[in-house]
Amino acid sequence: MPKNLFEKVWDTHTVRQLPSGQTQLLIGTHLIHEVTSPQAFGMLRDLGLKVAMPHRTFATVDHIVPTDQFAEPFRDPMAQEMMNALRKNCAEFDITFFDRASGKQGIVHIIGPEQGITQPGMTIACGDSHTSTHGAFGAIAFGTGTTQIRDVLATQTMALGRLKVRRINVTGRLRPGVYAKDVILHIIRTLGVNGGTGFAYEYGGEVFDRFTMEERMTVCNMSIEGGARAGYVNPDATTFAYLKGRPYAPKGAAWDTAVVRWQSFASDPGCRYDDVVNIAAADIAPTVTWGINPAQGIAINENIPDPAKAKSADEKSSIEEALAYMKLKPGAPIKGTKIDVAFVGSCTNGRLSDFQEIAKFLKGKKVAAGVKAIAVPGSQGVGVLCAELGIDKVFREAGFEWREAGCSMCLAMNPDKLVGDQLCASSSNRNFKGRQGSPTGRTVLMSPLMVAAAAVTGTIADAREVFSVAAA
Repeated sequence: MPKNLFEKVWDTHTVRQLPSGQTQLLIGTHLIHEVTSPQAFGMLRDLGLKVAMPHRTFATVDHIVPTDQFAEPFRDPMAQEMMNALRKNCAEFDITFFDRASGKQGIVHIIGPEQGITQPGMTIACGDSHTSTHGAFGAIAFGTGTTQIRDVLATQTMALGRLKVRRINVTGRLRPGVYAKDVILHIIRTLGVNGGTGFAYEYGGEVFDRFTMEERMTVCNMSIEGGARAGYVNPDATTFAYLKGRPYAPKGAAWDTAVVRWQSFASDPGCRYDDVVNIAAADIAPTVTWGINPAQGIAINENIPDPAKAKSADEKSSIEEALAYMKLKPGAPIKGTKIDVAFVGSCTNGRLSDFQEIAKFLKGKKVAAGVKAIAVPGSQGVGVLCAELGIDKVFREAGFEWREAGCSMCLAMNPDKLVGDQLCASSSNRNFKGRQGSPTGRTVLMSPLMVAAAAVTGTIADAREVFSVAAA
């Protein structure tokens, strides 16, 4: 009986069926950070338990670290306390910790792949919503709550209900100036923020076949924003080429054995899906959000929705709420909307290729007067590579602030916050009310190059026009 990748990985990691109907699932790799792990470690101590398999857990610090300060103590005492707690917990329970002094620190969903810890056929858990990122490698990766972190630490297993699988095919070729971020924003706009409830999304089609691993990670990262519990791409030659030679990847003869095993997890021809969605790449344009959830997006050349044209009372109410918060006019073009802040970074778009793509077009340009622009590499490794390639210099000369690695303004659990009702053009993953640190701050999601276009024009702009992308 042909199986899809989700079924294969799930069945391989099933320990037993629980009376609740859930599955007790072995977790191959557990990733932790400073925000959601302290309470879980406290629970272990209260129960007198140890970490069952410390070699399968890896830690980093990302959410609370200031990106404009490396030296400790941090200005925020709570941030320093969380940093100290993570160090203590990792030392006590013999867990590998990528501390800032290691040169390997960064956002958890960037360093896992970067270090070769994330591998095909794995189950991966982390106390962070965007753990679905790791599905780009043909893994099944779940975000977890604190009690589930405790469960994984104590037993290397967790209880989960089996998901349905939706195959999403994106066929054809993307037009110039259209990126992976536009693909996932288009998918979420099409299927809705709750469209994936109860599903894992399997992404495929010619567009994903051609995507780099970093592009696949961008799409899988935001699967959760469409309501899916997980998102993944089948492993292939692109996956294996990315992993080869990385610190935690198999070596020598073990590499060849691993590749054969990894290939076996790919979905079989003729396997069953619970649903199939087909999207033409030609229909995807540079996309930006206008509202307060990632499904409230439009193409850059479209107008902001008018609640008077809504198809239902609920839709009308939703549009009115979003427009009131975002202070946008119904029916007006989104293009030309003034911005105050431009942010490039996050676990969605803080990788080397994101900065490389901007640097190709940014050289010789300047950030518009009155715009605060910051660029935050997703890991120390990305920062080092950008320095070696002179990319950081291009950003600095254009007027961007170049920062240390961290989550930064994606969620503002650190000093990088919006002020008042500032509007931010952001390459991150969420545009919820208050997401970037101010209860009235406004976020517009877009691709990294679109953020750069907004930074240099001072408005939400079409990067294809600003940078002559089609001609590049």
